Amino acid sequence: MRRHAALTLALLLPACGRGPGRQYGALPPPGAEACTAAVDATPDPAAARSSLAATFLAKLGKAKLMVGADMNEQVAESAPFDARYMYIAGGLADGSGTCTSCASGCTAKGISCATTAGCGWWACWQDVSLPPGKYLRDFLDKAQAKNQLPLLTYYELLQTGTAAEGAPEVVELNDAALMTRYYNDWRFVLQQVGTRTALMHIEPDLWGYAEKLNPDPHLIVAAVARANPTDCAGQEESVAGFGRCLISMVRKYAPNAKVGLHASGWATGADATENRNPSFDVAADGRKVADFLLECGAGESDYVVLYVSDRDAGWLRAQGATNPFWDATNATLPNFTQAFAWGKAVTERMMLPSLWWSIPLGNMSLPNVVNRWQDNKLDYFFAHPAEVAASNAFGMLFGSGEVNQTNPSTDGGNLVSRVRTLAAAGGQAVCR
Repeated sequence: MRRHAALTLALLLPACGRGPGRQYGALPPPGAEACTAAVDATPDPAAARSSLAATFLAKLGKAKLMVGADMNEQVAESAPFDARYMYIAGGLADGSGTCTSCASGCTAKGISCATTAGCGWWACWQDVSLPPGKYLRDFLDKAQAKNQLPLLTYYELLQTGTAAEGAPEVVELNDAALMTRYYNDWRFVLQQVGTRTALMHIEPDLWGYAEKLNPDPHLIVAAVARANPTDCAGQEESVAGFGRCLISMVRKYAPNAKVGLHASGWATGADATENRNPSFDVAADGRKVADFLLECGAGESDYVVLYVSDRDAGWLRAQGATNPFWDATNATLPNFTQAFAWGKAVTERMMLPSLWWSIPLGNMSLPNVVNRWQDNKLDYFFAHPAEVAASNAFGMLFGSGEVNQTNPSTDGGNLVSRVRTLAAAGGQAVCR
């Protein structure tokens, strides 16, 4: 399952290195030396490619690899986290896509928003006597008070429309009435952010489904100017125009926010991070994904989000998956070296830093029961932060997309312990 079960979660309310063209096995040996590896001659300036993350972090007043999670307040206060994230999901308000009062007449999918447990529209997950959006504003304020950078994963199209996940969902982008509601809500989200500094992450997996449908986003029809003449009258009526429209709205309504599109490892039809074929050209696959996103306006964005998994490997194995673990020795596939090589190829093509996102929270000491599943990804990321940095990453965020997975409150304190240890060691410098 590629998508995140964000609706379920919502209703609970809670760098540097060698250039592209290499296969996974050609990365330098793990460790800090990865940041000083020789750079192949390419049209891109080596110095620029080697400082993608450092340049981005400097704009945020940061210098070290950022660490964060989707977590509750208790966990957020337990360790020196740099960032935290949450989904904006659950479906949009009926009618125009927004409401002026949660307590009076506001519905989502026909369900009243007059109680906090009533409807799926995110802006009413609060005391309904208060103006819509306070739920988000409170999240932003709490993150700011803890000096934690907030990230908002906007994931609304699938849960608002009527189409099935995948290609039908992409086709539904041409529904002007639906997309008018969508743009209205996106604008409202951005207005809540206002002048705050935040990270915006737009529609995980949607771009991957679009690329699988057609590798040229200009040929996938979408309602853009028709649905949002206020902000995007000059944009192309395509998926390419859709991406450009959303990014331009961030600049207009949330000028201090940073925005990134989402790169899916399976977007080309292969599955680069889960690949088991040693002859597969991981870097070439990453460049294809990057090229699609660039056509969707990613060149005007600030970073790219790289997806890990929304399910623990132990849970996947219990569902019948074969070998769902990445090999921590990097001797067999799939493994971490391969994933980082793919991510580096994406970033170097896009000339953007990356954020590794949705890293499972399981660890090998857990008993493989509900909310306590085994996985090795979190521990590997923390044990090899220089490798993470060498993929041109500026941060790593941990979280799940389904309520039965391990979370920061059920992992036996492993995430908190790892964050404290990394911080005590001085953190991980990004590549310069």
